[in-house]
Amino acid sequence: MRRKVGAVLAFVGGFLVVLAILAQAYAPGALEKTPIDVNTTTELEGTAQLPDASGVLKELPVKAYSITHTDSAKSDDDVAVFVNFACLVKDEGGISSCVSADDPQDRLINASADNFAADRVTAIAVNDPKYLPADAVPHEGLVNKWPFHSKKTTYPYWDSVLGTTVDAVYDRTETIDGVRCYVYIATVTDQPAEVSNGIQGTYTDQKEFFIEPLTGGIVDQREHQQRFTGTGDVLLDLSLAFTKDQVATFADDIGGQADQLDLLTTTVPVVGYVVGIPMLLAGLALLFLGRNRKDEPPAPKRQPVAAGTK
Repeated sequence: MRRKVGAVLAFVGGFLVVLAILAQAYAPGALEKTPIDVNTTTELEGTAQLPDASGVLKELPVKAYSITHTDSAKSDDDVAVFVNFACLVKDEGGISSCVSADDPQDRLINASADNFAADRVTAIAVNDPKYLPADAVPHEGLVNKWPFHSKKTTYPYWDSVLGTTVDAVYDRTETIDGVRCYVYIATVTDQPAEVSNGIQGTYTDQKEFFIEPLTGGIVDQREHQQRFTGTGDVLLDLSLAFTKDQVATFADDIGGQADQLDLLTTTVPVVGYVVGIPMLLAGLALLFLGRNRKDEPPAPKRQPVAAGTK
């Protein structure tokens, strides 16, 4: 019986230890990578001040849509290739997506398309012609997510208006819809830039990124952007943030991914070692003791002695 119990304990303990080793050694490399089957539409809402035909600023509600998908054919084990289309529209007529430039209600404010590639672990932009079309704008720094295991530090973030990176500085930790996030702030102040097609002026911007640190996913984003003409007139004064529904969706998706990743890379190894090693040692001890008892010679039988004999 002792040998049977020892065999069971040794088997289960050994299995848990092997599982812990595999989870610790191989799971991060396999799981901590940006997926290459991304197809998302991100919705933001807010307000914008825009000059009308007479130059008078008018404030109106706006929405922004960012449609991103990976080019799975060009992506590989190390690099994810992305195609992005973004638009800013007037929030009129029950709008729920981007509109064309010839929209009858003239709701399109601006639109842009972008091709970029990023390292699947560090999220840093990759500029390699084998991944991107010849006319793709070279990118630097972080573009659409943070690295896995993000730190409380400063990261270079790509600013498409300036065509270079700006510092995204860790500011605080905050919980959004139950997900613990690191908050980073990227600030631009009165920088010369092309503020509209063919128009030079100055550009001011502040973005807040709410990052789930284990996955590097963006749970929420808030922005206040201003563009001025060369004479100092306001061309655009924009305040945007993810919609509440969008934040809830990202918090659920990214929070779930973080929980699964933490389970496989942290909880499973800890349980495997803490429970598995004692079980393995106990099982081996029982097997060893059981074998020794089996190998011991049987005790000699006592012979009956007749009464009155010595």
